[in-house]
Amino acid sequence: MALLSLTASCKPPSMEPLVHSSSLISLLFPSQLKFPNLIKNKNHKIITCCSNSNSSLPTTATPSVGPPVMKKRKRYRKPYPGENKGITEEMRFVAMKLRNIKGKHTHKTVKSDDDDDSCQDSENDSVSEKEEEGNGDGDGDDDIWIPSMEGFVKYLVDSKLVFDTLERIVDKSDDVSYTYFRKTGLERSEGLAKDLEWFSQRNIEIPEPSTPGTSYVKYLEELAEDNAPLFLSHFYNIYFSHIAGGQVISRKVSDKLLQGRELEFYRWDGDAQELLKGVREKLNMLGEHWTRDEKNKCLKEAAKSFRYLGQIVRLIIL
Repeated sequence: MALLSLTASCKPPSMEPLVHSSSLISLLFPSQLKFPNLIKNKNHKIITCCSNSNSSLPTTATPSVGPPVMKKRKRYRKPYPGENKGITEEMRFVAMKLRNIKGKHTHKTVKSDDDDDSCQDSENDSVSEKEEEGNGDGDGDDDIWIPSMEGFVKYLVDSKLVFDTLERIVDKSDDVSYTYFRKTGLERSEGLAKDLEWFSQRNIEIPEPSTPGTSYVKYLEELAEDNAPLFLSHFYNIYFSHIAGGQVISRKVSDKLLQGRELEFYRWDGDAQELLKGVREKLNMLGEHWTRDEKNKCLKEAAKSFRYLGQIVRLIIL
């Protein structure tokens, strides 16, 4: 009876959630077991075991290891002959290469479009005075270099046309590059005009400019409008060739045709080499701002300049 009474007095267990009964949790689970998700008291915070994408806990990333990177070896360009001294020195090597083709002073075998950086070194410091003489006869042989009065006057007429064009372009152009080359002291037009007047007074016919001169002038005018560096390459080499080789021509013509008379074409107010040096320094200064491609094109134009000048010089012996 007592047993029945005890059983009857038992109430059904509460339906409250277990998570809200700390005493029941302590009863069901021994104190040795710890379930941080479930145990919470005033001295501890709940620590969750699971992590999600927003967890602030630091993670260790496994670095990706790829194949070793091989550094490409840097290749340095071989300097052009004379490059360390300036563009005019590079042009000088072009002139030496042309003069020494097959050991001869010649222009007949020159193909200016094929000239590039492979310029032959030379032990000489400047182009020989015979270079322009070689341009004229094709092989530099003194025995066949016989000037004629008619041919020499044609040479002077075409030369005047070329120098007139050079001076007009640098004086009239708006390109700032050309202003450095005005009134250099190398101008030849005025002297040539005096020489042609002297011939005219002696009843020597003064012809019109011939094809070599007019062709060269047309080419110079086109370059001056489109490309200042290329035009200045011709500008420098025309004066350079005249000073380097013009003295030989002057002596030969004077001895054989003019009874020793010295023409104004070959006279300068001052030292011609010093005047040319001033032009050289200015051109080297401008050349420092040109790309390597522009410089290479200037070297090709230097070869073209010698070819055009050679055609004009050959008028002397026609």
